[in-house]
Amino acid sequence: MSTPGPVRLEGREKVTGTARYAAEHTPPGTAYAWPVPAAVPRGRVVAIDTGAALAEPGAVAVLTHENAPRLKDTDDGTLLVLQNDRVPHRGWYVALAVADTPEAARAMAAAVRVSYAPEEHDVVFAHDHPRLYVPETANAGVPGSRERGDFDGAYASAPVRVDATYTTRALHNHPMEPHATTARWEDGRLVAYDSCQGANAVQETLAGLFGLDKERITVVAEHVGGGFGCKGTPRPQVVLAAMAARHTGRPVRLVLPRAQLAAVVGHRAPLVQRLRIGAGEDGVISALAHEVTTHTSTVREFVEQAAVPSRAMYVSPNSRTTHRVVALDVPSPSWMRAPGEAPGMYALECAMDELAHASGVDPVELRVRNDTAAEPDSGKPYSSRHLVECLREGARRFGWAARDPRPRSRAEGRLLVGTGVASSYYPVYLMPSSAEAHVTETGRYRVRINATDIGTGARTVLAQVAADALGVALDRIAVEIGSTALPAAPLAGGSAGTGSWGWAVHKACRALNGMVDARGGTVPPGGLTAGADTAGDVPSDPPDAKAAFGAQFAEVTVDRDTGEVRVRRLLGVFAAGRILSARTARSQLIGGMTMGVGMALLEGSTMDPRFGDFAERDLASYHVPTHADVRGVEAHWIDETDLLLNPMGSKGIGEIGIVGTAAAVANAVHHATGVRVRDLPILPEKVLG
Repeated sequence: MSTPGPVRLEGREKVTGTARYAAEHTPPGTAYAWPVPAAVPRGRVVAIDTGAALAEPGAVAVLTHENAPRLKDTDDGTLLVLQNDRVPHRGWYVALAVADTPEAARAMAAAVRVSYAPEEHDVVFAHDHPRLYVPETANAGVPGSRERGDFDGAYASAPVRVDATYTTRALHNHPMEPHATTARWEDGRLVAYDSCQGANAVQETLAGLFGLDKERITVVAEHVGGGFGCKGTPRPQVVLAAMAARHTGRPVRLVLPRAQLAAVVGHRAPLVQRLRIGAGEDGVISALAHEVTTHTSTVREFVEQAAVPSRAMYVSPNSRTTHRVVALDVPSPSWMRAPGEAPGMYALECAMDELAHASGVDPVELRVRNDTAAEPDSGKPYSSRHLVECLREGARRFGWAARDPRPRSRAEGRLLVGTGVASSYYPVYLMPSSAEAHVTETGRYRVRINATDIGTGARTVLAQVAADALGVALDRIAVEIGSTALPAAPLAGGSAGTGSWGWAVHKACRALNGMVDARGGTVPPGGLTAGADTAGDVPSDPPDAKAAFGAQFAEVTVDRDTGEVRVRRLLGVFAAGRILSARTARSQLIGGMTMGVGMALLEGSTMDPRFGDFAERDLASYHVPTHADVRGVEAHWIDETDLLLNPMGSKGIGEIGIVGTAAAVANAVHHATGVRVRDLPILPEKVLG
């Protein structure tokens, strides 16, 4: 196990309140905005009366589709706000109030009167909806459907078969910091302080929408209070703030109210997943089908790629993986931590547990028997795959060998106690990035890169990568991130940040060392600067498959009278490449596992079929884990350095922690009670039922 490593470089700024977030920049003359959401689930705006709103003290302007600046077309329809009279779903923004104070803006928004021509709406997701179709691709550009071999024949002839359907409700990200932007125009240039996961992506999008060269736009995201995917692409608040600032001629700050987030910044769509697995009496899989049904919106197609893990995880010579989707009058779904893998592995790993019971094979041993050195669908060998080691080490640490496999075999008074296991998997994504390294004649270093720290500790780990590449102490390095004024870099998403950014930082620092060595170790007045770009280094079609793996174990108690489930213990062992910062890595893994507990037991958004919106719109009704829900959580890893990936040998860790947790908890509930709950979250009434 590695030493904890350094504390976060920006830790003192955050705890003392000097770290400035998007809503904490206040240029002189700043005005404040408050959006007006649509009050019908589908239809057309026929009239907007702004008289009362503009009569409010401090009123500046009301933007509507009739007077708002015109935007250029874009592939992301969620950003084309205030451009026409259409209402594609409830909560779609139909106006924006701007005032001298936040309170006045809110009062103005409440005073805007909107008349609608409602239309029939369809917001009810069903696995047999008549408008279902198979998309050409799902999220991340993966094929919507794939088939290998003869699934039907192999499944029909298999001695052991599992056929189970798993369902999950819609989920919402709810980061601590709401989506916020402070925007201002100066001499035809736009500056936006934005809460986002990638300033370059926001810059490029704004350039397209406003018809500007991107060099005329600066986006700053120096500190971001969480995202979990919902800040991964530009969201309406940055467009609205920029429009309002252009319309009024003043800087404008817009912080989206939390109650409105469920309708405008994305969600994990509800899913119905049917798993069929055929195997021999020894538990070795001969046939596997993973069929996913979900919804998208009429504004933008987004298909959660939940069947993809079944293309990568286990031996499956005969395989069918498909996605079906229906476009409804609902808010647009989008990324949420481990999109595809989190819900897909929940269903797959529960089905594996059911296969273990059906075949009489220990759940850990079953996964070991079905391990594979090559990715089943592509046939590419894995650059490194230490799933078996994670399972073995996790079983040892957890005390799995002492487990009685029979359901309801352990009780403590009113409490039934059970344990469960699940594998974790998350692909390795690497994206081209650029960075700059500078050394002064006094031997101080500065690394510049437009990375984004959404709470993961990116500044710290990039400083560590630089220190390692330069061969100097960490305290000699300063890191600048979070602005499009810096060398361009990809967004913080897909667990790709450290691997992508770190590669460029490492390359720039090595180049800088070469420049210093070429001068005999001396640095001239003014210093030396080296730049690096990995566009030519990251392969577009690598010869091997790349992924991180893990094993997660859970112990739960279930009250036999109330059905209440408590997670007593969580233990994860991961193979995620070289761990660059043990302190922040453990934090990320524990955070992911905690979010997995929420997915298993607490979280869920309910679509109101009459009104067409999600009922849970605050953190009182949308339940997330608290300290009382998460007790003993351990995150460990095995030594693994994969130099086929990048010079650091690292993989991503931001998402793999959530991936197996829900299944491990669900499998433990079954072991405790003998009740197989296939619908998340696992509520007391489902256990008792």
